[in-house]
Amino acid sequence: MSDQDAPSYEGLEKGQIVATREVAFTRDTLVRYAGASGDFNPIHYNDVFAESVGLPGVIAHGMLTMGTAASVVEEWAGPGNVVDLQCRFARPIPVPNPGEAVVSFSAAVGNLDDETRTARIDVTVEFEGQKVLMKAQALVNCV
Repeated sequence: MSDQDAPSYEGLEKGQIVATREVAFTRDTLVRYAGASGDFNPIHYNDVFAESVGLPGVIAHGMLTMGTAASVVEEWAGPGNVVDLQCRFARPIPVPNPGEAVVSFSAAVGNLDDETRTARIDVTVEFEGQKVLMKAQALVNCV
């Protein structure tokens, strides 16, 4: 990978928004993700089962949400420049049938480290105005 693929450290400022995206999760999205990931837990496709365990209905996979957050940062940072990603799951994303759950992703510079030339990127992930991931943070190498 060339240095041109990494974001430039110069010009980054704490609080600066570097990427945003809205993603619509549908039941079709969940089926496709289940097939790709092998996660066939019935809370992701069966309303009766999901409600029987106290959920509001079928919910999106947590790792689908986290993976989408990672992709928002990675598209800005370039391939291989996200060296760490972590988050806490705060609340589920119910996915209606029919319909979609529109999730908003926003990535902002949370901290800059002059010595290592890395940026901590804080990712805000919201559904219906509520955060679904907490402390979602990525560490990005810069040039």
